[in-house]
Amino acid sequence: MATKKISRRKILQTSGMVAAAGLISACNNGGTPNKPSDSAKILKKKIEWKMVTTWPKNFPGLGTGAQRIADNITAMSDGRLTVKLFAAGELVPAFECFDAVRENKAQMSHANAYYWINKDKSMPFFGAVPGGFTAQEHNAWIYYAGGQELWDKLYAQFNLKPFMAGNSGTQMGGWFLNEINSVSDFKGLKMRIPGLAAEVLNRMGGTAVLLPGGEIMPSLQSGAIDATEWVGPWNDLAFGFHKITKFYYGPGFHEPSSALECAINLDAYNALDNDLKSIIKNASEAENTRMLSEFTAANIDAQLKLVNDHGVIIRNFPKDVFNLMMSLSKDVAAETASEGKINKDIYDSWNKFKENAIKRSPFNEHGYTNLSNNT
Repeated sequence: MATKKISRRKILQTSGMVAAAGLISACNNGGTPNKPSDSAKILKKKIEWKMVTTWPKNFPGLGTGAQRIADNITAMSDGRLTVKLFAAGELVPAFECFDAVRENKAQMSHANAYYWINKDKSMPFFGAVPGGFTAQEHNAWIYYAGGQELWDKLYAQFNLKPFMAGNSGTQMGGWFLNEINSVSDFKGLKMRIPGLAAEVLNRMGGTAVLLPGGEIMPSLQSGAIDATEWVGPWNDLAFGFHKITKFYYGPGFHEPSSALECAINLDAYNALDNDLKSIIKNASEAENTRMLSEFTAANIDAQLKLVNDHGVIIRNFPKDVFNLMMSLSKDVAAETASEGKINKDIYDSWNKFKENAIKRSPFNEHGYTNLSNNT
């Protein structure tokens, strides 16, 4: 059998073509001949986003949790999506975060949905509803019982995409300049309290006042308000409310869970590659777990300091007061269903899950806590 002689020139030509193909492949993937692994970094442009928050700068738990989300998104994307955080007042005032993101002045925010109740009466269902879910129940409703889909539908009307992004757990009922002994003590009481709980307080004869965190302390000091809720022992100790009054009541009826959100401009979100969308989702979910754990641990230590070091008197609300709070909360939540179809859908879903959760509660952590604390 005859063999075909291959010239040296042919060999060189073929080798050159193979090498060229390799270089072209590397460059087409975004790399360089020397660093083909840099392909993704070159092909996929770097994006810079602004995050605005309703929290004071570096405030424990709330502000630092938002910063962790920004940092984790930046790190997990290897800098492809860089998020710079602006605390309340640094770029926009605290209560303008919603509109800032909707208008793409910032691309994401960290807040509680109940701050936007004037946008839609059902907003608080995704943050905190008086007489509502615990943190675990809220997570279950959002993740596994249709809550996220309803939340997406509501926020899409405002060109936003929401994610759960933190939780402070069951909050305290608040600090009061005077003791609370009966329902009559709420008559004429001016109290900082947000969301649907504000309507409950109004129906009890008080006057609800909405203030961002940074304005609460001077308002309490000056007497502009007679009482305030904020979060719980950890954050309340940081603000120094114990320096003004020693009367501290809890748990609060208004926020049995206080779920925080990352709300993202929908157009900006949709323009992202799928991996970046996944990074945002996972960074938010990670903080949702971590923040609740952090608050749980820190509140234990802070409560001991408030009582042992600062002489704070911690009490439950009188039973008749708390019962009225819960009864009014049920009415206020139900009334949101009359606002429109989406509002009815949200309330019906929320209420059905709550009714079933109540049936389960004697046999889960609620039942365990009640039984173990009485032994």
